[in-house]
Amino acid sequence: MLEVFSVSLIDIKIDEKIATITLNRPKVNALNEPLVDEIRAAFDDVENNDDVNAVILTGKGSFFSFGFDVPGFMSYPKDSFERYVLRYSELIKKIFMFPKPVIAALNGHTVAGGCILALACDFRIMVSGKAKISINEITFGSTLFTSAIEMLRYAAGSKSSQDIVYSGKMLSAEEAFSLGLIDKPVNEDDFVPLVAQTGQYFAAKDLVAFNGIKKLLKLETLKKIDGEEKDTVSEFVDIWYSEAMRENLKKIEIRG
Repeated sequence: MLEVFSVSLIDIKIDEKIATITLNRPKVNALNEPLVDEIRAAFDDVENNDDVNAVILTGKGSFFSFGFDVPGFMSYPKDSFERYVLRYSELIKKIFMFPKPVIAALNGHTVAGGCILALACDFRIMVSGKAKISINEITFGSTLFTSAIEMLRYAAGSKSSQDIVYSGKMLSAEEAFSLGLIDKPVNEDDFVPLVAQTGQYFAAKDLVAFNGIKKLLKLETLKKIDGEEKDTVSEFVDIWYSEAMRENLKKIEIRG
């Protein structure tokens, strides 16, 4: 049975055992506290919904996600921003270990925190063409934190991870595929059908077996994240609030 409903910043559709969660925060699906909280609530709901066997996470418009809403966070006190980063960290850890398959359908640009959100998913399909994907923090003087690095390493391996984060390059879908950052590049005409086909493929899996295998694959990565995350988030926030970094952040604009 088809169910379609919306909250303020996301749309949710449930059809044929697949829940599609669509980020819908104009212009570029930039991540802020309300959006992170709504994504978390949506995953909580579908986790407990017996009519959902798989999840598709995607975006509306020309962006999957711009990443953190940098201009919006410029007025945040340091402790409030650290609280947000920890909430974001809890969200991506939840998705990384989610007991049902999660497919990232990268409909457009997928940048920084948006890329890390995609890396938390089990399978990434990205539209070819103009869309770019990047973990570009190094280009504006920012570090990362453990969950970001370890989820990237899990997906792409150590050498490719180094190339991705040291360069900060905006990669095409084909370049990202060659580095292991995504699992499938696809042209725009075939994007929606392939996403649907992939959702059906994963929804047909035995969920008990899938969840058990997923834990075996990812548990060591999660242990490393849990052991280091709080300290590396604190270091990340300290850098964001340094004088030099604040000047760099002021130059970042959101353009749809």
